[in-house]
Amino acid sequence: MEKRHEILFNQLKNYRDYVLYLLEDVSEIEAELIPTGFNNNIRWNAGHIYLDQYLWIEHLTKEKMGIPEEFRAWFGYGTSPKDFTNDTPSLKELIKLLKSQPEKIKEKYGLRLEEEFPPTEMGMFTIEQVLIRTIFHEGMHIQTIIDIKKLLK
Repeated sequence: MEKRHEILFNQLKNYRDYVLYLLEDVSEIEAELIPTGFNNNIRWNAGHIYLDQYLWIEHLTKEKMGIPEEFRAWFGYGTSPKDFTNDTPSLKELIKLLKSQPEKIKEKYGLRLEEEFPPTEMGMFTIEQVLIRTIFHEGMHIQTIIDIKKLLK
């Protein structure tokens, strides 16, 4: 694996570790609260981070990532906690999924980062490019989680 790919996976893991750190002291009750001015809660943000990474890889490669279809209805773009059901994963379950995701992506795509696919509407044509985009996106949701936590304390 090339040095820059090792660095990319280290960044993916480091950002994810920070998300997990932010979530470790959030109770299930706090994870459900939607502060004034926000459209979603911490639980939704956690599920959205998880889903978004897989959706972009799936969108690029056209390979199914094994995400339950309901995840799109619960955590996809434009959804809200109002779409949750009794089957929606709890924060604890989402944390478990978030912990394992970076390594699963590395195992499956670590040697395919430069493989070229037909470009997405954003012009990305490699998994490496998609991961850079999803790391940026994860950072945006990290800030949202931080902002919500500040309001809850």
